Amino acid sequence: MTTTDTDAAIAARTLTPPPPMLAPPDPGGVPGAPPRQPSRLRDRLTACAFGLLGVAVFVALWELVSARNSDVPGPLDAWEQLRMLLGDGFVSDSPNGKGILLRLGTSLGLTLKGFGFAAAVGIPLGLLAGANRRAWQAVTPLVQILKPVSPLAWFPIGLVAFKDAPKASVFVIFVTALWPIVLNTAVGAASVPVDQRNVARVFRFGRTAYVKQVVVPHTVPSIITGLRLSMGIAWMVVVAVEMLSGNAGIGNFVWESYNGGNLAAVMAAIVVIGVVGVVLDCLFVYAGRRYTGETQR
Repeated sequence: MTTTDTDAAIAARTLTPPPPMLAPPDPGGVPGAPPRQPSRLRDRLTACAFGLLGVAVFVALWELVSARNSDVPGPLDAWEQLRMLLGDGFVSDSPNGKGILLRLGTSLGLTLKGFGFAAAVGIPLGLLAGANRRAWQAVTPLVQILKPVSPLAWFPIGLVAFKDAPKASVFVIFVTALWPIVLNTAVGAASVPVDQRNVARVFRFGRTAYVKQVVVPHTVPSIITGLRLSMGIAWMVVVAVEMLSGNAGIGNFVWESYNGGNLAAVMAAIVVIGVVGVVLDCLFVYAGRRYTGETQR
């Protein structure tokens, strides 16, 4: 055997890949098979089952309270009232006044206006506060002072300033929905990883490019969380504000039903308010999943 043949044999043995290793057996399946993945359908069915269980427990407690106190309407009374209200939901002149779905549209309009103003102001302010230490030091005391103020305390100020109840309601929603957006956006902008900052320095990003290419993409999940919290607060506040303003919304319907002694209508309106709140929250959860690809609860 020549030297060339020997070198070729050695090279062939060196380049020959080793035999593939068998995967360790799955304790719960066939040896060599890939690990079992949890069934998405099964997880959803489980979540729905536990959700229905929670609703059933709540309805049972509600029925128990109504059985002990005859003044509290039971679930069946509220259900019958809800069916009647939804049947006349778009009637402008029903036995209960303006239809509940028309009132719901009025409340949603006020909520979206106040929420939109809060988002338009809160997102830029939060980005500025999170990206600039001096701005954060200037904004933090203001947020901490104004955030705990009750929404109803702002209504007289808005009424004096705008001389109009709906505009005053939008002002109250704006003020109360502003702070979650500012805080969550600022925290997200301030938590940009050091590695990303170093990369931006290496590529010599200007301030505008740094904000657009680094800060904003990193902060979007925090912005969505802030918007989600803000929408929940806005929808909660509009009901309370409409009780004071007399605006023909869902909150005013609750107040009128209470003054008229129709507590079944009050409970039915509470169900409607809760369902709409869940739908609004789910929209932001869906937006967060679409952007991050993560599952949010």
